[in-house]
Amino acid sequence: MSGHGYESGRLNLPFVGISTFGKNPYEPDWDRIDADVAILGAPFDFGTQWRAGARFGPRAIREASTLFSFGHGGAYDHEDDVTYLPADRVSIVDIGDADIVHTDTARSHANIEAGVRKILAAGALPVVLGGDHSVNIPCIDAFSDQEPMHLVQIDAHLDFVDERHGVRTGHGNPMRRAAEKPWITGLSQLGIRNVSSTAREGYEAARAMGSDILSVRQVRKLGVAAVLDRIPAGTRYYLTIDIDGFDPSIAPGTGTPSHGGFLYYEVLELIDGLARQGEIAGIDLVEVAPDYDHTGTTAILAAQILMNTIGRVLHHRT
Repeated sequence: MSGHGYESGRLNLPFVGISTFGKNPYEPDWDRIDADVAILGAPFDFGTQWRAGARFGPRAIREASTLFSFGHGGAYDHEDDVTYLPADRVSIVDIGDADIVHTDTARSHANIEAGVRKILAAGALPVVLGGDHSVNIPCIDAFSDQEPMHLVQIDAHLDFVDERHGVRTGHGNPMRRAAEKPWITGLSQLGIRNVSSTAREGYEAARAMGSDILSVRQVRKLGVAAVLDRIPAGTRYYLTIDIDGFDPSIAPGTGTPSHGGFLYYEVLELIDGLARQGEIAGIDLVEVAPDYDHTGTTAILAAQILMNTIGRVLHHRT
């Protein structure tokens, strides 16, 4: 027997069964995606410049996501008095992982792009589990025939390096590659702090190419409402979340941790406001590296912020 408790008679606790994202159905045929949301794993970490290991991020996030799968038919939030992700109105499928060809960045990225394109063709919201932040490059490429979008980044690092020793598609390059795309109308880069992988000229180039850059301290000083006012309203957004945007006290399991990061509700409130003022058309969450996540708290944080983001995106669409 399968299914959630009330319908099937099984309790189906989170630690039972196969670890798809949220214990949602697995759809291996990318030509048969029929859902509101499709989860794609991108277990690629050849773009890292420090500690590798984010290739195991999708598995860790999926396993952690089962914590939020008690089969209650949705997720009730008493503060909002809203049941997010109601089972009778929201459908999510997990389509597995893009195939990664070791040492072949171009082919691996192309496989990720193909998966996102299949999700978009099916009319579903793509949610991509990284992998390092370079997987954002094929994700953005997949939107080339879609309506324009504003990119919102939660991250400790600017990731705006143009080229370094011939490298243009590592995890320090994705925001620069995104800014070059005609369908990306601008960038809001939030949480950027401390010593970065991007030099001063990268910051100058980012601002010249339409980026609004705020540190964690600047976001806190402004407040969520004022930050949202700086992001164009009534438009489409692509949301990219690097787990190192959060403070390493709550997200140690990442390759390049940076102290002074966001806490959970700061990011959730920003995302909730974003979903209210426009349409979030695509999401990726990257840089979870479970080998450094000894208590599993980073993967749980990643799953929790994604579950709540998906819930709010769908709720505010209706």
